[in-house]
Amino acid sequence: MILALGAHRHDVAHRALVMGILDPTSDSLVDPDRLFDLDACCRRAEQLVADGADVVDVGGVRVGPGPPVSEDEELERVVPAIEALHARFDVALSCGTWRASVARAAYSAGASVGNDISGFSDPGYLPAAAAAGASVVATHVRIGPRIPDPRSRHDDVLGEVAAALADLAGRAEAAGIPRERVLVDAGLDLGTSPEQSLVLLRGSSTLALLGYPLVLSANEPLLGALLDLHVGDLASATTAAHALGVIGGCRVLRAHDARAARRVADVLAAIVAAVPPAHRGR
Repeated sequence: MILALGAHRHDVAHRALVMGILDPTSDSLVDPDRLFDLDACCRRAEQLVADGADVVDVGGVRVGPGPPVSEDEELERVVPAIEALHARFDVALSCGTWRASVARAAYSAGASVGNDISGFSDPGYLPAAAAAGASVVATHVRIGPRIPDPRSRHDDVLGEVAAALADLAGRAEAAGIPRERVLVDAGLDLGTSPEQSLVLLRGSSTLALLGYPLVLSANEPLLGALLDLHVGDLASATTAAHALGVIGGCRVLRAHDARAARRVADVLAAIVAAVPPAHRGR
């Protein structure tokens, strides 16, 4: 399975990629009290790349519920960061946004991936990606981004999500985005209860059968709810979720701790497929 991210092409048949998370926001779960300035963004990205990230995902709006963020504010947060990272690092850059206007600006600044958690709700999103030659992440979400779900209920959560992802990926291809540039994400904790999110994680092998690289975002609220742990105490829980996901067919690990995710991916590649680690010493 070949995954194309900008000028980078990856064989992900046996080795998962790592998408390091960079959140220049004021309400990030990992850095809740810090609004990243540009220098801090670059330092954080440098650490992610040194730790083995194949992709750096820049998002200017926290995924979960929170205060509204205007389009101008989101642009101000992500575009200068992407420009700076594009000039400094030879890795694919992703922009986490559901706004087509922000995605277009991000592609112009050097991003090659659009990571949309809204299910392509903006009608201009896919045409913008196709015009830029960008890859896209199609994510399942039941209601919409940043909206608390009052009824996280599904009769067949795995079947519903599989059908939704197949539809979204099909829409991306129909818009002119080549199959090798389409990824899918089950959207753990986006309109699903913790129990349903675990069904999706355990069902990764079913979702992988769709034939698109499967992104795993094993987010902190979900894992913290399992064991009643604080965000800062979730390292081992995240590692366990990543290992289960990779064994089930996930091929991109989206993580704050790129070093730990890289080790999970490389160890499993070495064990399962006899693929030697590509980032020794990390």
